[in-house]
Amino acid sequence: MISNNSNMKPTKIVKGDTVRFLNAVGGGIVTRVDEYKGMVYVEDEDGFETPVLERECVAVPKVNAETNFPVKDFSSKPASATALTEERVQSVKEMPVKPVEIYETAGGDMLSALLAFIPVDIKNLQTCAYDCLLINDSNYFLFYNIIIGEKQHRHSVANGILEPNIQEEVAFHEKQDINDWENIQVQLVAYKQTKDYTPQPVKEVNLRIAPVKFYKLHSFTDNEYFDEPAMIIDLIGKQENSMPEIKAEVIREAMLEKDKPEAVPVSHRRKVTLNAAVIEIDLHINELVDSTTGLSNADMLQLQMEKFHAVIDENKNKKGQKIVFIHGKGEGVLRNEILKQLKTRYKSFYFQDASFREYGFGATMVEIR
Repeated sequence: MISNNSNMKPTKIVKGDTVRFLNAVGGGIVTRVDEYKGMVYVEDEDGFETPVLERECVAVPKVNAETNFPVKDFSSKPASATALTEERVQSVKEMPVKPVEIYETAGGDMLSALLAFIPVDIKNLQTCAYDCLLINDSNYFLFYNIIIGEKQHRHSVANGILEPNIQEEVAFHEKQDINDWENIQVQLVAYKQTKDYTPQPVKEVNLRIAPVKFYKLHSFTDNEYFDEPAMIIDLIGKQENSMPEIKAEVIREAMLEKDKPEAVPVSHRRKVTLNAAVIEIDLHINELVDSTTGLSNADMLQLQMEKFHAVIDENKNKKGQKIVFIHGKGEGVLRNEILKQLKTRYKSFYFQDASFREYGFGATMVEIR
């Protein structure tokens, strides 16, 4: 616990400790500690993991020193939390939603898909785990299937449909799993919905990645898709045989078209959807209230979640409706609370990260089903 005596240093939080958040409601058991970033990863009683700064946590005493059994009651609010007025909560609920027009991106009809590996701790490549993401950098929907293993022990680790201009985390593997990822097969089927398009051949890409590459710093480079260094593998290549022969007149028209201003900046690529009336909800607190004076972090989170629930309830009967909730990157508290609600209270809805070209990792797209 952190002592009130300013001359004493706070107890260092380690893996397995039970902690409570200082500036938000909740807590849980520490599953990982990132000393380099000063972050701890806390798993709550629903099994959901939340990254949070170590200085914003406090260790909870054990119930029994002999059994080392942790306390798991995190229902109470921090003492600093203030009561919210019904008028303010109601005003947030009644704020109008804003439909957003969706565009395809210039050059997006050239099929492009990539596989990315991002180390959890690039300073400790010998021991850290890795995120594996599939990037769809095109205007096509992609049906994908990712298979790993050797000979008779191959199995699918991820499959599904990836929307245009979207990235999705498809796997998370620890150091001991790296050998299983030496042989990878990626199957891709590209298509468009509700419009004509040039059919693309089915792609089946076989990769062989030497495990030693995961231990070399130069394998992870700066890139246009992520803020951190990543190992990026192009799954499509130059596509010499994937497009029909292009006539000279078409090339001239394309060159002239290139000089015209684009509807959307290149750095903010948008995804095409079946329903153009996608709803965009900005959950940044300054978009919800005129002033945050007198509001604690817990109060602000409650207001943001009230808005989230209000929008979901308003659209829960609109099958196929897509809603983009902009929560920002920050420390991930709001994003994690949204994902927790989607995994527990709204299990029937589909959700994923919104377009990383437009929002980075700062938004979540929900589809009503």
